[in-house]
Order: sequence, then C-alpha cells, then structure tokens
Amino acid sequence: MAPFILLIGSFLIFRLIGFFGLSYFDDWQTSLQIAVALMFLFTATAHWGKRRPDLIKMVPPALPNPGLIVTITGIFEIAGAIGMLIPITSTIASIGLAFLLIIMFPANIRAARKGITIGGRPSTPLFTRTILQIIFFTAVIFAGLQ
Repeated sequence: MAPFILLIGSFLIFRLIGFFGLSYFDDWQTSLQIAVALMFLFTATAHWGKRRPDLIKMVPPALPNPGLIVTITGIFEIAGAIGMLIPITSTIASIGLAFLLIIMFPANIRAARKGITIGGRPSTPLFTRTILQIIFFTAVIFAGLQ
C-alpha cells in the first residue's frame, strides 16, 4: 500500500506546487512521471534491504536463482525510474516498466496465495493487489505518453 500512497500523494503534491506557480510542475504528465519515478525508486530499495529475503520467497519456485531475479528486477526498477525523468527516454522507460509490472505480477499472486509476509506484514490480498497493479500499470503508461 505504501507505493500507492507515495504515487498518489507525490502526484498531488507536485500538481499543487505547479498550481501555486512552479511552472515545471504545471503539467500533469511531468508530475506523474516524477511520481512514478519516486514510486519505483522506493520499491527498488526493498530489493537490497531487510525485505530482500521476503521478495526472494515471492519468486515462483519454477524460476531459477530467485536472488538474482530479485536483484535484476530491482536494477530494472531503478533504470526505469531514471528513464522516466529523461524526456528522450520516458516513453521506452514507460514501456519497460509496464512490462516489468506484468512480469512481476505472478510473484505478487504467489505472495497473496501463500501468505508470504513482507517486512513482517501480511502481503496485500490478491483482489486489492490486482486493483493496485492496474492503477500502477495505468500510471506508468500515461506517464510515458508523448
């Protein structure tokens, strides 16, 4: 739920800053790009922090080397976040992050079904997680429109 709060909260803050005169944020898309970048930078921190073992448990057992998969997806999240902030790469970053959300969704399904905790907290229920995933996917796509 924290990534959702960060996405929506930062988007609204940036839009408010734009409304009050900082012209850089006077565009919904720029505000959304930065909010998406912040969200992915935030989620990437879990790939190396104390939540790493929980993320490794989420990887479906059919996949080899779950630790490497968690590391690579974290690197992709960081690269996508940076790419969202660069106008010439924001569209391709958007596509890459959307693809990453789709690829990682089975891990979220596994976490919900197996009751895997993340940072000591229960994983988000599957229905809620699906709705959040749709919101994240939509935000990423809209952020990358040119």
